[in-house]
Amino acid sequence: MQKIIKKLKDFNELVMFEHSIFSLPFIFIAMVVAADGWFGFWLLVLGVLAAVSARNFAMGVNRYADRDIDAKNPRTADRPNVDGRLDSFSILIFIGVNALVFIIVAYMINSLAFALSVPILAVLASYSYFKRFSSLAHVVLGLSLGLAPIAGVIAVEASIPLWSVLLSLGVIFWVAGFDLLYSLQDIEFDKDNELHSIPSQYGSKATLFISALFHSLAVLFWLLFVWAADLGFFAFVAVAGSGIVLYYEQKLVREDFQEINRAFFTLNGYLGIAFFVLIVFDRIFA
Repeated sequence: MQKIIKKLKDFNELVMFEHSIFSLPFIFIAMVVAADGWFGFWLLVLGVLAAVSARNFAMGVNRYADRDIDAKNPRTADRPNVDGRLDSFSILIFIGVNALVFIIVAYMINSLAFALSVPILAVLASYSYFKRFSSLAHVVLGLSLGLAPIAGVIAVEASIPLWSVLLSLGVIFWVAGFDLLYSLQDIEFDKDNELHSIPSQYGSKATLFISALFHSLAVLFWLLFVWAADLGFFAFVAVAGSGIVLYYEQKLVREDFQEINRAFFTLNGYLGIAFFVLIVFDRIFA
């Protein structure tokens, strides 16, 4: 039993399950808005299963593809995919199981979700290889998480309304913006290993400017989402609060690169949860 628990802990460390906090709130934001309130316990269960299995799949592919890169990087050399705790076959099984779960859950949701399940998995898997040839990898990561609101609205109403696209665009630029900040940690490593990233290609000053631009676009698209979805006061508060958080995140990193992890994990986690709670309030008091 202890071996099983240890293996589960290794897989949890492999995919960093707690980082699901970045995508889950925006799936449920889309579902709450689409349903104009509570969307039902069954869709809640399916939504969680779809989000977790999709993210596990994406992270599994990333860790499998990056075994050689992670082994060279001191920051990642103790990950389970590198230090021998999880072998390549185990990771491939993990990837396959989560892909299957995602497809089955999509089938149980509706026909549109099922039709899009494999293309979505293809997008999620593509991120792991982009940095080998393109510095647009940051945007591809944003797209991967930006699919979450689209998946959420499809689950409720089997369509893709304009407001969900605007919400998704906001998530894309939000994620790409904070991934740019996070990637500043590996700027020298990426240069030495010929990996493509905006920091390694254009330097830290350009990266900070582009990250700030992306976060400004995120707030703009979230504002347009609130307008297009005809939401109320609390939704506008959510957008304003997000802008303040992202401004503080940018300020933290500019003052001290040692604050990157705090900016990446803590602030962005709070942003997603607060945004979701305020959207729920908006629907309750609408």
